[in-house]
Amino acid sequence: MPQFDPSRFDASGLDPFGLWAYATDAAQRTILFLDVLRQRGNQYVAHEAETVPHVLQFDHEVVMKGTDLPRPVNYGLVRIPPPEGAPVPRPGARPFVVVDPRAGHGPGIGGFKPDSEIGMAIAAGHACYFIGFTPRPIPGQTIEDVALAEAAFVAEVAQRHPEAEGPPCVIGNCQAGWQTMIAAAARPGVFGPIILAGAPLSYWNGQRGFAPMRYTGGMLGGSWPAHLLGDAGGGVFDGAWLVTNFEQLNPANTYWTKQYNLWRKVDTEGPRYLGFERWWGGHVLLGAEEIAWIVDTLFVGNRLASCGVRLADGTQIDLRSVPGPIVVFCSRGDDITPPGQALGWITDLYASEDEIRAHGQTIVYCVHDTIGHLGIFVSSSVSKKEHREFTENIDLIDILPPGLYEAVIRPRKGAAGEALVEGDFFVSFEPRRLDDIRAYGINGEQDDRAFAAAARVSEAMLGLYRLWLGPALRAAASPALGDWARRMHPARLPYELMTDRNPLVRPLEAIAENVRSSRAPAAPDNPFVAMQDVAADAIAGTLELWGRARDAMVETKFFAIYGSPLVQALAGVSGSAPIRHSPGQDPGNEAELGRLDTALRARMAVGGTREGFVRSLVHVLEMRAADERSFEVLERMRSSVPERMTLAAFKAMLREQCALMRLDRAAALAAIPAMVPEDAATRERVLAAIRDVAQATGPLEGEALARYEEVARLLGGRRAANDPTRPAPEPQKRRPKAR
Repeated sequence: MPQFDPSRFDASGLDPFGLWAYATDAAQRTILFLDVLRQRGNQYVAHEAETVPHVLQFDHEVVMKGTDLPRPVNYGLVRIPPPEGAPVPRPGARPFVVVDPRAGHGPGIGGFKPDSEIGMAIAAGHACYFIGFTPRPIPGQTIEDVALAEAAFVAEVAQRHPEAEGPPCVIGNCQAGWQTMIAAAARPGVFGPIILAGAPLSYWNGQRGFAPMRYTGGMLGGSWPAHLLGDAGGGVFDGAWLVTNFEQLNPANTYWTKQYNLWRKVDTEGPRYLGFERWWGGHVLLGAEEIAWIVDTLFVGNRLASCGVRLADGTQIDLRSVPGPIVVFCSRGDDITPPGQALGWITDLYASEDEIRAHGQTIVYCVHDTIGHLGIFVSSSVSKKEHREFTENIDLIDILPPGLYEAVIRPRKGAAGEALVEGDFFVSFEPRRLDDIRAYGINGEQDDRAFAAAARVSEAMLGLYRLWLGPALRAAASPALGDWARRMHPARLPYELMTDRNPLVRPLEAIAENVRSSRAPAAPDNPFVAMQDVAADAIAGTLELWGRARDAMVETKFFAIYGSPLVQALAGVSGSAPIRHSPGQDPGNEAELGRLDTALRARMAVGGTREGFVRSLVHVLEMRAADERSFEVLERMRSSVPERMTLAAFKAMLREQCALMRLDRAAALAAIPAMVPEDAATRERVLAAIRDVAQATGPLEGEALARYEEVARLLGGRRAANDPTRPAPEPQKRRPKAR
């Protein structure tokens, strides 16, 4: 009997409004949609069966295994060899290490695409490494073990590249960001620049009306549910619970938009959808002790940025001791790690910009306007702009004088000195104040007291759980029961059910293949297609409104409960004493800074021509942003002298001269003539070098010009600052830019 083929049925005369064509198209799309879900399930099963499931799109070679360390962990270090056609690592270029988050998903998101953090590092000529993990933790491993393992991996990378200009640059994504900061504070001599991408470090901070995830701990009664889930899992916590928390933030996308987008564009959207779902559905596990420490110490206790974390040997984790520059990249569109949580640790630690400089720390931040949390790691446009600029200018970032800066990325075309840079953009690092950080959503005293009350309630509830329910639950739990519970998790079941192992699903493959051979899409101008999109937008809008109403209700309930004077009094957080502990107020901190200043003052007149040049340049450029165009001219000068300084030596000299200028500007300036030889030729060369660097971004004006003229008077210079007869720097670019 011949089969009916809808594509050959001419119903134009019987279907003047296109209903039959639309119904045929919708039915076919539904079958193809279900088949993509079947493929997703099969992909999930295959991914789960891998020993080390990941989504890296780059070849890799194992360098170290965390299981071989004295305190074994389920992490490992791999090297990413340059793909075919990519540049080989540049001589002297520092290596990059990308660390992926272990927050419910598997590893690889930092190298998910060619245009990624790993891809940008390789394209800029850096050796690249990756730190990933296996799905199951080693029994008994702790967060401290993981952090120290990361430090051991980075130390191994440094040993493999003794010729590099500086220690490795480490990129920590999301959860890996705070893990990297703990590791760097515990082993400060190992890490170079650190890039924190969407990483929370100050967990109470935020703005009312946005990013409600910070209320979760309080609304659950504290951290005891995390302990319960770890105990019920036989000492293992299912990362699918973390993924579920993320998905609940955006019900419109979770319950409708993501699936509707696949159904609507199923002819072309399948590969992209399956590629992302391979990572999104690759749930991993954490040890019960690990998740308990994370929730108690960080998200509820908020102790990281107040020096409240100590290692087993008593070492205090003080983020002020991280020596390398710290780059914080976050976004206003990120509702998982909003800017307040990514940047608030700066105001937690420091009371002023002078305090940042006194501690010798360089902090750079960059805030995207719209990108969401995952886009910080996976968006190609972000990789080709922000991550590219960070990577290509990592040496400039490394030598920035201590202080607080904002990375401002602008179009290159038409800018002054555009011949000095390549690509579509250039970056400058502009000095900022702590008030600029506070504008992104730093808690006031009232909000802090509410979160402090929630933390105290959490401690009380956890005590009750440990006393009454915890022992019985641990006695009843078993690994087999834990595995069964994980397979039944609502985040895993949609993958488990839609596979070829289900006899009701297996026939979909043949049915979908038949549909593809007779595919009959509806015309774009079909009125029912337009009605479909209107209905879909209405559904998404309704879910979005519901999500906003839910978030507003949660926020109102949180502050109604924990903002209550009675609850705060019962929790012991009432009174007028500040809630947050500022490490800068510790006894002895001011005395220690005074001792450092005394030792520094003894070097006020130490140095020769190079020190005098750098000190003069610091004085002039302090009124201008640090810019990659100026740095390019400075790099050429550093490379052209017979005895070329290493980047580390130049960085040390620059930092010392900046510190001397901060300590006593008048005395530092007065010492310059004695540092530079008195012969006119040498002094003129110094002034010419200052002009070349300072004018790479445009003519000197205003206060910067006045400061140059002050230095010129000290050295008896003859040329004007903006001398039109002086040739501009050569346009050739010494350092290759990423392509």
